[in-house]
Amino acid sequence: MELPCGETLGVHDIDLGVREYDCPCGDAHAVVTDVHPLGRFVPEFLADVLRETIDTADEFDEFTTAHVMGIVTEEFPDAVVSEDVSDDGQVGYSLVWVTDFDSRRLHEVVVELIVELMEHAISHADSEDAVSEFEEWMHEFDVSAFVEQYRAERDFESEHDSAV
Repeated sequence: MELPCGETLGVHDIDLGVREYDCPCGDAHAVVTDVHPLGRFVPEFLADVLRETIDTADEFDEFTTAHVMGIVTEEFPDAVVSEDVSDDGQVGYSLVWVTDFDSRRLHEVVVELIVELMEHAISHADSEDAVSEFEEWMHEFDVSAFVEQYRAERDFESEHDSAV
């Protein structure tokens, strides 16, 4: 697959544990596969809420990492490339995305977009109190600090990473 920087990367070179690719261009690119859980980006309780509340109108039974990456691709079309490798039984995944961002920046982008999605959903609530309360929480929410803490708790550099 041709990366946003113009370099190429073979899909067989992407193993399921890879979250970032150190490219010959000198940059690191985030790597996401469809088998990476939503918990890669947000705590499991929030992933559960997203799966329970968002109806999907596609081949997926529930809201997944594929949907999140679709949102990222929609917002940053020139910064994300993807490949459908569902016909290749040797790779262990069906879809792969590689971004122009490193994995930390992608994490921040995903959290920002999920917050926007939640803000949109709450704006349709019948309760002005709920909308106001959510807006107050969001004014206090620091995406960068959240990502820093979450990544530290998740231990992304180890094969022993587990959901929180």
